[in-house]
Order: sequence, then structure tokens, then C-alpha cells
Amino acid sequence: MIDIHSHLIYGVDDGAKTLEDSVSIIKDLKNWGYTDLIITPHYITETVYTSPRQDNRIKLAKIQNRLRDENIDINIYLGNEIYIDRGIEDLLKNYQISPLADTKFLLIELPMSGEFDDYESILTSLVLKGYRVILAHPERYHSFQKNYKKIEYLYNNGIFLQVNLGSLTGKYGKKAEKLAKKLLKDDLVFTLATDIHHKTDTSKFIDVLKKLEKCVGAIKADELLNKNPRQILESMIK
Repeated sequence: MIDIHSHLIYGVDDGAKTLEDSVSIIKDLKNWGYTDLIITPHYITETVYTSPRQDNRIKLAKIQNRLRDENIDINIYLGNEIYIDRGIEDLLKNYQISPLADTKFLLIELPMSGEFDDYESILTSLVLKGYRVILAHPERYHSFQKNYKKIEYLYNNGIFLQVNLGSLTGKYGKKAEKLAKKLLKDDLVFTLATDIHHKTDTSKFIDVLKKLEKCVGAIKADELLNKNPRQILESMIK
């Protein structure tokens, strides 16, 4: 399996705090069957969550070295969960933020509640300029819970949708669970991801996988957890 959304660069956001935390969680992911992880620290302009790309790369290398020392065979790559911003292109050009695994795929987050003016035009503009935009956990956004057509608009304009696995078991509330299942039923989801932050997030993983297979079947589950996200890694510049 391939995970495209996690917070395992230690000490930069609300995810893993130490190198030991990062390695311990990655061990769990390996045991669950993950072969590849794209680690995506938050990048939110004008907040404390603005760790630059080069600093994140240094920490990623330290994690890779520790994994190698402990013979943990799993591939890890760098990305960002980028909070919607009118300056995303400039941040990319200035190497402040990271696309997913050095590809044209971007993982972008919207406000959980309320609205962000022009988010539709920002996202669709990025698509028109050749980026492949993945919207992080659309099922969690209050505005989408109230108006499904907003999600359909984005999907129909080339935006990929990434649902959190935890949403299927109610981790983020009943509304997020209901919307996640509807997105799966309507076949709008590109991939499901862990969005893992802490060791405690691992406790219900088996239940989540069972829930996913119950919702979509084993073949579709493999498509969402492996086949589709593999497209990202296969688009890396060789």
C-alpha cells in the first residue's frame, strides 16, 4: 500500500515530535503493509507551520538513515499538506514547499469551517498550469458537508479527492463519515490516506480496512490504497 498524507517529519507541525516517534510510527505502517509513504508536513503561511523544504529534507534524510540502520524496508518521500494560499506557485518556485515526491502532484488543504475566497479559482488555475491537485480530506470540510455540489464542481474540474481512512470509522464525526461513504459510493475518490499524526492513531487501523472493504470491495480497496497513489510515484522524474 502507498500512503500520500502523513505528519511524520518530526518537530515541524502537530505530528510526530521526535525522530523516535517518526520511526516508531513508520514501523507500524510497515507492519500494516505499507511499502511507500509520502510524508506531508503542514505548510500554513503566517503561522508556525512554515518549515522550509530544505529543513524538511534534512529531517527526512535522518529518518531514512535510522530506518536503514534498523533494517526497516520502506520507501519514504517528501511532500507538504499545503494550506490554500494565493501564493502557492511562488512558494513552489522558491522551493519553500514540496510537491508530492518531486512530481506535479500537490496536496492542498482548505479551511475546516468557513470559506476561503476564490479557492475554486486557485485550484482550477493550478490544474490549468499543469499541476495535478489533490484535495486533502474533503469529507471534513463543513461547507462541503452542507453542499455536495461544491465537491462535484471541483471533481469535474480536474481536482483529485483524498479521503482519510479514519473518516470511515467516525474519527472526525458522523457528518464526515457520512460524506466519506457517499464519495466512495459515487466513485469520486482518488485515494485514501492515513493522515497519521501520532502513535495512538494506529489503534483502529484493522477496523478501518475492514470497513473500507465492506464499503467498496477488495478490488476497489486495492485501487484506492495502491494502484491510484502509485500513479504519483510513477510520475517522478527518472
